[in-house]
Amino acid sequence: MIEISHLTKKYGANVAVNDLSLTLEPGNIYGFLGPNGAGKSTTMNIITGYIGASSGEVKINGYDINKNPEEAKKCIGYLPEIPPVYGDMKVLEYLKFVAELKKLDSHTRNADISQVMDLTKLHEMKDRLIRNLSKGYRQRVGLAQALLGMPEIIILDEPTVGLDPKQIIEIRDLIRSLKEKHTVILSSHILQEISAVCDHVFIISKGALVASDSMEHLESRMSGAQQLDVVVRGTKEQLEELHTLDGVQECRIVREVPEESAESSENDLTDAAETSDSDAGERNDEAAEFHLSLIAGENCDLRETVFRYCVEHDVVLLEQKVNTKTLEDVFLELTGNEEVREA
Repeated sequence: MIEISHLTKKYGANVAVNDLSLTLEPGNIYGFLGPNGAGKSTTMNIITGYIGASSGEVKINGYDINKNPEEAKKCIGYLPEIPPVYGDMKVLEYLKFVAELKKLDSHTRNADISQVMDLTKLHEMKDRLIRNLSKGYRQRVGLAQALLGMPEIIILDEPTVGLDPKQIIEIRDLIRSLKEKHTVILSSHILQEISAVCDHVFIISKGALVASDSMEHLESRMSGAQQLDVVVRGTKEQLEELHTLDGVQECRIVREVPEESAESSENDLTDAAETSDSDAGERNDEAAEFHLSLIAGENCDLRETVFRYCVEHDVVLLEQKVNTKTLEDVFLELTGNEEVREA
């Protein structure tokens, strides 16, 4: 459906897209995930023929976007990050204008417009000036123009920007339904957006592709080894054998709070946590509150094991919490801790 080969875009010394190669198959929802400035929008603008590449090739259904732009663009419906709408037009007037630009059949044009207005819930706004619409409804108008004519490829750059929670859910449901007849490319820097609707994810960092995988495989990678955060009250001597338990790969003390400090103010707690190692050694046999981090082996659940150990060794178990690896963690591993936002 789409073949991208060694795509590069430079603005002077700045490389916005760096030797990007991708292949997208029909009937899937693809997510372009990356922080602001990663090159997602630039890549989409090149795919749609809106801007030219410095080098490389983009083919849409076999048509080169540079050599056969009209044929290639007939296959694409595009919603840029800023919707290309005219504020002085009414909604219906604008969609009729877009239908003419797309050269839709005049006999079915009204039906086509009605169909996309149904999908985007714009019928009640058809006689309103676009400039008087809320940002969310302007976004819907932009989505309607992308869907008009039902092209095989739908490209959406940040499609839920400005929508309220109810509208976001509706647009996500619409995007999911589109894959029955279309290939959808969705760009976002919001992790929740990508994980909610996409089948396959391309993670882009500094203009380069750093990962290409299905959501299923990424979710498997997210599960990883269990990390258990534990808070107990006891002595170091009582905790000495904790690291030898079956399934424990690593056990470390994150923080130690002496018993006398546990009853003091929050400031005192902080001071106690910063006590030197030598002082902590002198308290080895004294009860304290310990904050522990345990890493489990593959397919191991340590919660019951830790509970039984505490019972058998007369240790007071105050808290257990599984620290689950998230898509954000995977993203940060792959992009070198570039900025990313959780919705």
